[in-house]
Amino acid sequence: MGRLNRDPLAWGRYVAVAGAYAACYELTRYFSFSHWTLTAGLRLACLFLVPKRFWPALAVGEALPIAEMAALHAHQFGITWAVLASIPPMIFCMPIVGLLRARSSLRGPDGQINMAMLMFATLACALVTTLDNSLVLSTVIMADGSAAPSATAPIFLAWLLGAYLGALTITPTIMALRERVVAMGRKRVTWQAWWRSPLTRDTLFIAVPILALLLGVASQVDGGALQATRIAMAAPVLALTWRHGWHGSALGGMLASVGMASTSFRLQDPAMIQAQTVLAFVLSTSLLFGVRVARRMSKRALTETPMGAQHR
Repeated sequence: MGRLNRDPLAWGRYVAVAGAYAACYELTRYFSFSHWTLTAGLRLACLFLVPKRFWPALAVGEALPIAEMAALHAHQFGITWAVLASIPPMIFCMPIVGLLRARSSLRGPDGQINMAMLMFATLACALVTTLDNSLVLSTVIMADGSAAPSATAPIFLAWLLGAYLGALTITPTIMALRERVVAMGRKRVTWQAWWRSPLTRDTLFIAVPILALLLGVASQVDGGALQATRIAMAAPVLALTWRHGWHGSALGGMLASVGMASTSFRLQDPAMIQAQTVLAFVLSTSLLFGVRVARRMSKRALTETPMGAQHR
């Protein structure tokens, strides 16, 4: 405390982190639904990238919008539900990520991301978040005396998939963009720099047109044709992974996930959940395989670099 008191800006930093996270949480929650929880991705990315001393600020930032939502619905679902619902899931994910960060590094000896650890953290955090949601739901007491909802197996699996796919949509993309910015060093991040990136051009001229075409088809068909169109949205993920490694997987997966979610017309749609399960599997395997592709690309770049340039 003495050290914090000597720094007049210390508490200001914590307030800024809490406020920024709360704002980002509200934004991602606005675009989320039961089987596509983008807040899970924001949470996991911050736990991996933000220093541990700011974790309490992250928890406060997440608790604020959650507590506000719980207070607004306390009269409908009961006080017990409101109190438990106000506990931020961040608190349950902190021990998982903290243990992983203590036992292993996010980067391997070759500098590549430890994707296996990231995948394990994604699944573990999705599981504890789903268990927390199920426990909170079990405390609901409806004000009108009607039967309270329960966490059935389909709902549990939908929540689990939502947290897992939501994390895969956001977390790898944030980490990939951060890695590219860091790799630029002291160079200014400009539009020209991004435009010269092969990943940017392939995303704009390969992934985006394919997804736009599939979205157009999806708006005109239904049934099995719609399901096939949704699953076909995983194709850009594979293409970008082959050309750009896990950075391509992350960006392609985010676009494919957004495109697939755009075809959802009702909650708890079994067909949508099946398609998202396929996308989650494709994205998971692509991210793991993409690290190998990135490692091969890195070795190739070193081989092609003139010897003199390597020692500058």
